[in-house]
Amino acid sequence: MAFFTGNANVELKDQKKVFGGQQLRFRHASNTLQCDMDFSVFLPPQAEVGKVPAVYWLSGLTCTDENFSSKAGAQRVAADLGVALIIPDTSPRGEGVPDDPDGAYDFGLGAGFYVNATEAPWAKHYQMYDYIVDELPNLVESGLPVSDARAISGHSMGGHGALVIGLRNSERYSSISAFSPIVNPINCAWGKKAFAGYLGSDERKWRQYDASVLLQERDNRSHDIPPILVDQGDADNFYPEQLRTETLIAVNTETSAGAKIRFQEGYDHSYYFIASFIEEHLRFHASNLR
Repeated sequence: MAFFTGNANVELKDQKKVFGGQQLRFRHASNTLQCDMDFSVFLPPQAEVGKVPAVYWLSGLTCTDENFSSKAGAQRVAADLGVALIIPDTSPRGEGVPDDPDGAYDFGLGAGFYVNATEAPWAKHYQMYDYIVDELPNLVESGLPVSDARAISGHSMGGHGALVIGLRNSERYSSISAFSPIVNPINCAWGKKAFAGYLGSDERKWRQYDASVLLQERDNRSHDIPPILVDQGDADNFYPEQLRTETLIAVNTETSAGAKIRFQEGYDHSYYFIASFIEEHLRFHASNLR
């Protein structure tokens, strides 16, 4: 199978066969982020004979495109369902890309928060929202046997990104899911720090990147809301202060959104939690992608 034929801006970095499909890693020159970006892809065996739908996975703080591929155990189910997995990095990287001046884990490299930064020096590179919504899908769908039937999922910061991107682009995603998402970032320490840095002090600009706010605003347009599944472990050390799950539950109850929000007893914030429930999430997406 050929990948990105004729596209000199995309380099195949790694290729492994798994469950009859292919686990791939690419590097490309991103116009949106103004740097080289790595992303990982799992193509199920069905991609040998035609285009397949895709679940886009957004990872959390400190992660790269490789964490989900190596820890979640998602390939077996994706191969069975005939669904591709598209896994971007969590921020721009490389020479000239600024990082948190104190080297903190929750801002800068590995912590792009899936927003379009407007503040210097972040605005030149930190345009992760546009990268996920536009550039990456256009690249993938033009160079791989992947269709424009999309779902989106993620963990923690990536769960925030999946909810925000899915809600703001409901015509592009057939379903949304999240593990341990940051659902009300305008009211938690992680979100306040990231949004102040990337978006500036005007908190009105922050609201467009808050899933709880977006769900509330779509109350009268529930037909525009894709099916949503959220799982939260009740032994998560970042719950409730950073994740603020109850805020999303309250909004979901007040509105006609119909999101399915579940607490899972004894589970923490780790990839062990994701590995335990990823099959349910992928089958949820597959049922909506058909």
